[in-house]
Amino acid sequence: MEKLLSNLQSLAKGREAETKQYFNKLKRRKLAELDDTVAELHEQVFAETNCLNCANCCKTTGPLFTQRDMDRIAKHLGMKTGQFIEKYLYMDEDGDFVLKQLPCSFLGADNYCSIYEVRPQACREYPHTDRKNFHQILDLTLKNTFICPAAYEVVERMKKAMPM
Repeated sequence: MEKLLSNLQSLAKGREAETKQYFNKLKRRKLAELDDTVAELHEQVFAETNCLNCANCCKTTGPLFTQRDMDRIAKHLGMKTGQFIEKYLYMDEDGDFVLKQLPCSFLGADNYCSIYEVRPQACREYPHTDRKNFHQILDLTLKNTFICPAAYEVVERMKKAMPM
């Protein structure tokens, strides 16, 4: 997986047009078995993947924070929600609360998350390859192939398991 991470940008870029074309065909067909196939591939890939060897998502991409996330994390850190927001977050142009800085302030040098048990929902669900109605997030999945080696691998296996 480390070798894949070091080449991920160029690999994803090299497959981007093919993946877009594949996803466009999937959108048109709305295959009933898509969710089951992707869930199975997700399980296979994550059985072979240790996210602690990578943490690229935490280093390069910040999650959106819901009000529940902010309240839960602030409580965990022993601060008021407003203090948490002021210290760690800002509101982006879409009106979403996101991290002020990357890599994530809660990511340790060992790639462990210091707030793992109360991490944001977006972090818990990332890279979203085990989600129902997978056809609804194909554009997001394409973006995630540039960030997450596991997402890239799920998509490449999906192309083989469900050729168009």
